[in-house]
Amino acid sequence: MEKKELNIEKIESTKVVEIIKEYKTKSNKDLVLALEFIKKDFELTKENLIRLTDHLDKLEVTYNTLLKEYESRSVVSK
Repeated sequence: MEKKELNIEKIESTKVVEIIKEYKTKSNKDLVLALEFIKKDFELTKENLIRLTDHLDKLEVTYNTLLKEYESRSVVSK
């Protein structure tokens, strides 16, 4: 992301936090802005969790493969 995009994102997130805190008095336009921001954040978080879960699964398989090999060598060494 470019610096300008990060700045816009920070300003938008600050505004969304304010909308969430005072949602009862905010306009429908503000509520829509907050809803869109939350939906975008939800989708990004979901994608990251799926990617991280896949990564974690691969790490576990690799670890177990290496551990099994190590243990098999240790038994032969004894």
